[in-house]
Amino acid sequence: MNVGIAYDNGKKQVWLKLEVPDGSTVREVIDHSKLLKMFPEIDLDSQKVGIFGKTTKLDTIVTEGSRVEVYRQITADPETVERRDR
Repeated sequence: MNVGIAYDNGKKQVWLKLEVPDGSTVREVIDHSKLLKMFPEIDLDSQKVGIFGKTTKLDTIVTEGSRVEVYRQITADPETVERRDR
């Protein structure tokens, strides 16, 4: 089945199309993509993942055409950072 995977570390964006076996999980898609080798800073124990902008778990089964996303960690709490004039 065909799926996509996306990641943005703030410096580089990656969007890959992959073919994975039917019944693959989010974790299996990530492993198959080699994203963890391209971005060794990714920590799936602490970073969230999602499908089409909705957070999900690593053991979620993906469907044809899904876009798996690995979200980078927030570096500043938007509620505690002072607003800047634009």
